[in-house]
Amino acid sequence: MDGLGRIELAFPTEHSDYPSEYCEVAVSGEGFPLVTYLGLRYLRRPLLARGELRVDWDPADLSRNVWWPGKKGRALRIRVKGRTYTYAERGGKRRHELVRPGAAVCMTRSSWRNPSSLSGTWSGEADALDIGIALVLEGVYTRNLSLPGALVSLPGRFLNRFNDL
Repeated sequence: MDGLGRIELAFPTEHSDYPSEYCEVAVSGEGFPLVTYLGLRYLRRPLLARGELRVDWDPADLSRNVWWPGKKGRALRIRVKGRTYTYAERGGKRRHELVRPGAAVCMTRSSWRNPSSLSGTWSGEADALDIGIALVLEGVYTRNLSLPGALVSLPGRFLNRFNDL
């Protein structure tokens, strides 16, 4: 995108003051806001469950229906900086799409587990904020956005809830 400059995804961030069971990913760049995601660590990535997304230190409101069977119903809903987004898996576990009214960013990982590269396209009036959020979410464990992924994640979710008691 013209005029935005270089962008960097720190995955996971190298220096963190959080306990070792937490993991943080961050996106920053010359023309981009600082976007971070903090969550419980799982396979070197933060989990969506009980995670925290921030844009320039402002927290986002995150919600999703973990029991809905379809990808659209299980999508992550994000409200931040006066915008409302939907983030969902598209066409397999390596592709995700961040959509808001008038703009969309589609990201593709080279592989699901340990991607060596990411590629993306945007449409509409997408800007640095949209791209930053879409990119930081590529560093998050998002397998449970699909029903098969949710079923794989179910034992871990149960054990995490059990540990809270």
